[in-house]
Amino acid sequence: MLDIQLRNLLEGARAAGAPDFADLPPAVARGLYSQILAASDLAPAAVDIEDRVIEGPGGDLALRIYRPRGPRKARGAVLYLHGGGFVMGRPQDYDGVASHLSERSDCVLVQVDYRLAPEHPFPAAVDDSYAALCWLGAHAAELEVDPARIAVAGDSAGANLATVCAILARDRGGPLLVQQILIYPVTAAAPGMFDSYLRFGEGFTLTARAAHYFTGHYLGDGVPATDFRAAPLLAEDLGGLPPALVLLAGYDPLRDEGAAYANRLIAAGTPASLIEYAGLAHGFFTMAGAVHTARLAVEQVAGALRR
Repeated sequence: MLDIQLRNLLEGARAAGAPDFADLPPAVARGLYSQILAASDLAPAAVDIEDRVIEGPGGDLALRIYRPRGPRKARGAVLYLHGGGFVMGRPQDYDGVASHLSERSDCVLVQVDYRLAPEHPFPAAVDDSYAALCWLGAHAAELEVDPARIAVAGDSAGANLATVCAILARDRGGPLLVQQILIYPVTAAAPGMFDSYLRFGEGFTLTARAAHYFTGHYLGDGVPATDFRAAPLLAEDLGGLPPALVLLAGYDPLRDEGAAYANRLIAAGTPASLIEYAGLAHGFFTMAGAVHTARLAVEQVAGALRR
């Protein structure tokens, strides 16, 4: 059964005439996405936030760094990659969830403002995300981070980027990762490959139309069908990766592909825990300010990072 607080949010959005992202140009969709997150996410926690600019594959690359307050010490760190279908989202849109994860886990958390499609299609977001991860590993001492305790995490499109970064780090010799946290990840080669698109592709937070819209902007027509950087399910070898925590939503078109990815990790010998929030829908991780069960998910992720 759909969570009652989430159901109320959906009914309110329908009554207000909220459009489908698929019906909006990217610039307008980005503004709406920022408004939605501001209305439903947690208020930022009391952490120190620093903005930096580093050299990236396509020019200047902005980072947003969250540091717990308290005694200075070497902490674990996590690169968090935001969602938004590779088309929407900014680190500041995620200040609520990112600051709470940093505070509750006692980790330094880094977000990267990776380039968005359609202006910067695949693989720009992958290149920026991995560049940020390499920068984090190389600057661990400066950031007062233990280089042996670095994780990657993300939601939706960001979870796709997080798991691709984990594969690249394995194949390219680093940085060494101790954990990957994947929240309703995009893993398949094309929307609609799994039955969950038929069951949950209308009437909830992510429609099948919107998924096709995002994929079309991100991948276009020129991506090889076997490129795991676009679809991690296509990777030949998922062994030797850091342990994974995979969170799914029961009412999500992406549910089945996330479960399929977790099962492939396990089959390859990579430890993975699969947890489904049965009453929630896609995007719940940034609804913790309005949906109590979503707050439990944030606490769960923070606890995993703290451990």
